[in-house]
Order: sequence, then structure tokens, then C-alpha cells
Amino acid sequence: MNGVPRPGFVIGVDFGGTKVAAASATLQGEMLERVRFDTDAAHGAEQAVRRAGEACRAIRAKTEAETGGACVAAGVVCPGIVLRDRIALAPNVPGWENLRLQEAMQAELELAAIAVDNDVKAAGLAEARWGALSGFDPAVFLSLGTGVAASVLVGGRVLAGAHGAAGELGYTLCGRGEQRGFAEGRAPLEEFAGGRFIGIRASRMLQRDVSAADAFAATDQDVRELVDEALDELAVHVANMAIMLDPERIAVGGGLMGSADRVLAVLGRRLKAAVPFPPSLVRARFLHDAALRGAIALALDLPSARFEPVAELASGHRRS
Repeated sequence: MNGVPRPGFVIGVDFGGTKVAAASATLQGEMLERVRFDTDAAHGAEQAVRRAGEACRAIRAKTEAETGGACVAAGVVCPGIVLRDRIALAPNVPGWENLRLQEAMQAELELAAIAVDNDVKAAGLAEARWGALSGFDPAVFLSLGTGVAASVLVGGRVLAGAHGAAGELGYTLCGRGEQRGFAEGRAPLEEFAGGRFIGIRASRMLQRDVSAADAFAATDQDVRELVDEALDELAVHVANMAIMLDPERIAVGGGLMGSADRVLAVLGRRLKAAVPFPPSLVRARFLHDAALRGAIALALDLPSARFEPVAELASGHRRS
């Protein structure tokens, strides 16, 4: 065994508004140990980071014991634009805006090699490397969940934008008459078509608490019209995005894809009617853990991971 390096591994962490997921993975991107727990967002960001650190240390210890390897890097993702000293555009987790996420996780894991990024951008990277967008260029990962956002991929790389805010579709204006926007703390498209707000409006109609999934399944005519209107508005924005970017494929993920047939039918009709060269429209491969897999991809891209097999894994996917 002298001179033979021990097998290394990486850790990925996905901070969400309602849950935190973490996993270890081989240098080929294969997940090993996984854990998931509530974010408990009402109690702030620091406790979420502390509990994530505890979970990651447990995962690392178990993976070290089972593989004989060492953790060489970690990737961490969350909503919003992750800057060095704060997180912008992440209003749903108290205290998140003042968090130095990379520094905090470096301290929790006692590991310098940590990459941080937006969760939707990371999810797009995972779909491009291992999923439904592999081999398609340019491509778009569309996340329809609590909010609305996209990840634009060119040459297999995620487009960040000048301020890291490329793809923040939720802030787009809904028509010429829309007077409220980001400067007033609003996200017009997200407030109309995001899952959280669909649930809020449906709850008011039905006079009881319902989720977006409940609204999509509802038989009440008013709620069905609410959902149809939200999807129609969303489809206009997706078509405009496709006209501007001319992507080869759009892969759709997120919680609203629990009603995938309904979502894809509305988006597909609008794309065919409006876009000169309509992209193919498909379900994302990783409907439930794309952001976590993206965090792993970020870790694998760090120099300390020193990997080759990922390219082989990605090239193993054939276009369909």
C-alpha cells in the first residue's frame, strides 16, 4: 500500500428554505452517505449552519470509516446570490442576508476547499454534467418550486451574470402595466406563478391552508383557473427567454413538477407557438435533489478534488 493514495471524497450541502440536505460522494460523483433535516428558518441562519456542520461532520466520519479516504473538498449552495460577506436576494430565511456562508462552513468543517453558489445555478450544473442537459448547448434549467428561477448554461458552464444574478426570473415584470418591482421589495413573476404564492392565493379562495400541490390537484373551478392563469403567465416568460437565448433544450425541475404533465403541456404549447426555433422541453433528471448534486459538482470542480472521472461520466450520457 506504500505510495498508493487513499481514496478521497467530497461533501455537498444544500440549504433550502424548508430543508437542509447533505451528502458525501466519490470523486466520480456517486453519492455515499446522505442526511436531510428541517431548516427551521424562523430561528435564523446561524443555527441552520451549525446543525449542517454537525451533520456534515457525522457524514464525514462515517464515510472516512467506510472508504478509508479523506474529505478533500465541499460544495455548499443556498437560495440567493452568495457574496463574500453576505447573501443577496434571499428574503425567506431570517439572518441569511448577513451570513458569510463560505467562512462559516469552512469553520464548521475545518476545511479550506469549499465552494459556494446559488442553488438553482448549481442544479443546472448537475443537469448539464449528469442529467437531462448533458450534451446540449446552450441549455436552460428552469426551477419551478417555491419560487421561479433559471440556470443558463453555455459551453457546459453556468452563466453567472455581472453580479451573479443571471436567471433570477422571479423578478421579471408581468406586463407593461406592472409598476412594482425589485426596488419596492417585490418579485412580480414569482408572486404570480411561484408555488408559495399559488398556495397563498388558493388558501384564500378555499378558506383553509393548502399548498401549491393541493392547488394543482384541486377540483374547485376558481382554483383551477388560478393555476391555469399562473402557468399561462409563466409560459410567456419562458417563451421570451427561449427567444432571447435560443437554447437547444430546457429541462424543468422543482416542486411544481409534481404535476409535470400539466406544467409541460402549457409551456410546450407556448414555446411551439412563439419561438422561431423551439427548444426541446423535458423533465429534469434530478427532480428532488438537483441542488445537492450541484453542490457535489462544485466540490469536484475545486483543484483539491483532482478528479478525471467526472468527464467520463458526463460523456457517457447520450442525447435523446
